[in-house]
Amino acid sequence: MAKSALITGLTGQDGSYLAELLLDKGYDVYGLVRRSSSSSFGRINHFANKIHVISGDLLDQFSLMDAIDQAQPDEIYNLASQSYVPLSWTQPALTAEYTAIGVSRLLEAIRRCKPDARFYQASSSEVFGQPDESPQTERTAFRPRNPYGVAKAYAHWMTINYRQKYDLYACCGITYTHESPRRGAEFVFRKITRGAVKIKLGLAKELKLGNLDALRDWCHAEDVVNAMWMMLQQNKPDDFIIASGETHSVKELVDCAFSYVGLNWQDYVSVDPQFYRPDEPVTLAGCVDKIKARIQWQPKYSFADLVESMVEHELKDLTDGGA
Repeated sequence: MAKSALITGLTGQDGSYLAELLLDKGYDVYGLVRRSSSSSFGRINHFANKIHVISGDLLDQFSLMDAIDQAQPDEIYNLASQSYVPLSWTQPALTAEYTAIGVSRLLEAIRRCKPDARFYQASSSEVFGQPDESPQTERTAFRPRNPYGVAKAYAHWMTINYRQKYDLYACCGITYTHESPRRGAEFVFRKITRGAVKIKLGLAKELKLGNLDALRDWCHAEDVVNAMWMMLQQNKPDDFIIASGETHSVKELVDCAFSYVGLNWQDYVSVDPQFYRPDEPVTLAGCVDKIKARIQWQPKYSFADLVESMVEHELKDLTDGGA
């Protein structure tokens, strides 16, 4: 009998890749989708006929219980949240409702309706905020510096508390920045790869960026969702950092993307102070020793592979008539 899985945040970058992974493994896949006139199914259109879509909302306790009753999932992956950090400052209460309290509602629904289900909670490196060490490990203290990070910290600790109090199989994956061609265009990685291709094709003349010396730990979303699945296949639940284990500067990313299309980035890129983030005295970089040792997870994509895949996608998209 096939396993079943319920994914919240199905239509997002991670949800779409995870659904594909689980379908390939023979799962019955259910996706919780918020009923909205603006819901976008673009990322899942190519396999939408293979999954079961359930209407529900992290703001509505009963819709979560109904979804679990309907799907009877062996595994539940919570990937839904208000995840854009700048928006968390303009909508802090809504961010808390979805990203923090929504997880409490989901954990309670699991406890009441399907306590034997295995649960994955998408935690975030934003919980570390301004950490006192780099790279960070699973034992690094949480010091979130924005409403999104605060909400994710709450969700992380609630998941651990439900695991300890009710003996649920519940895990947190502390993910660092991860990219793919399905990434939103407002994020800097895609802004750079798309900007380079637009300039190459004559659709733009320049690209304005913030601090080129800022360091990031980037990996591919496909590698991240594979780690999520592997975490739920272990004998005991545990929490893991999911990252590349490497840092690269924005300047390295720019150089790599522009070089791939045969351009010298210095001819086209300018620095605009409005895109600067606040000072980051300690770099957010994940130590992946634990996840590699405990569950033998290994990223498939290198940094160069990731940049190449993103640039190739933009070339195809923009030459096929994308804007």
